[in-house]
Amino acid sequence: MKAKIGRKNYDTDDAVNLGHKYTGDFGHPEGYEERLFVTEKGQHFIYGVGGAESPYNEPEIKLLTNEAAEIWMKENNIE
Repeated sequence: MKAKIGRKNYDTDDAVNLGHKYTGDFGHPEGYEERLFVTEKGQHFIYGVGGAESPYNEPEIKLLTNEAAEIWMKENNIE
């Protein structure tokens, strides 16, 4: 997925996938997936996608600070 946020472009195909988490069951309206990425310049972002009743009822890219990315990784047991 590609997204322009501010003046910068973010692309899941060009960034490194650091890990993911699944919430709920596949195909369930409340279920969703989050993937954490980092760009070549060190910017972290979450790519989220999910069911119609999930926080990601439309695919979305959210920027994270380095600290927030570290917390996300710890909470999801990703090293």
